Amino acid sequence: MKEEIVELTEDVSSSPLYSEDFAPVPRAGRTWNRWNIAAIWVGMAVCIPTYMLASSLIEQGMNWWQALLTILLGNVIVLIPMILNAHVGAKYGIPLPVFLRLNFGVDGAILAALLRGLVACGWFGIQTWIGGAAIYQLLLIIWPGLANSPYLGDFIGLNLGQLFCFLLFWLMNMWIIYRGIESIKQLENWAAPFLLLIGVGLLLWAWFRVGSMSDILDASYLLAKESDVRFWKIFWPGLTAMVGFWATLSLNIPDFTRYAKT
Repeated sequence: MKEEIVELTEDVSSSPLYSEDFAPVPRAGRTWNRWNIAAIWVGMAVCIPTYMLASSLIEQGMNWWQALLTILLGNVIVLIPMILNAHVGAKYGIPLPVFLRLNFGVDGAILAALLRGLVACGWFGIQTWIGGAAIYQLLLIIWPGLANSPYLGDFIGLNLGQLFCFLLFWLMNMWIIYRGIESIKQLENWAAPFLLLIGVGLLLWAWFRVGSMSDILDASYLLAKESDVRFWKIFWPGLTAMVGFWATLSLNIPDFTRYAKT
């Protein structure tokens, strides 16, 4: 794909549609190699929400191989549009809002980008709540009295300590976003190996805690038997959830691939 990169040679900075953030990334500005792409993929895939999503299939009544098959199929389905859209970013160096102009026009692309942004805001809120909850649980180990923080009412649904941890994690995210795409790349380069090690560590912990891998896998059969739910009844909602988890990313994947070297 290296020879297919199209670099903009015309100066369009005087155009009213020009924006430095939306401008095609020149070849010299494409600093993401294979490891950087793999690292950000690990960062998105190895996280608490994906653990929660996968475990929910077991909880609903699937055994381990049924859940694994559903996850695999959902990812394969969403992989097709993701690859197609990623090619646009890699070839032309443009982000999603510019790509949307092809189908929606200049004005229509604004609305489409706003709708995508609204979904991103909702997902960012979910991720931030989970991150804040993780910080809160860690602080409880050091400072158990934090659990006695004043409750802020049913509308917020958090106590003061939980709200503080939520805002703290939000500020951490905003700081990284403010620093730009390179800070995201640097963070993922460091975090990806750590996340993989943590995942392996959790697996080993469960293995030694239970006694054998077969006992861990057999536990899913027990849950499936207790739920007494037919596989097909939860397969389609589960598959939809798997596709929906990555569907929005398949739209704005050019925002990342536009920085790829090849």
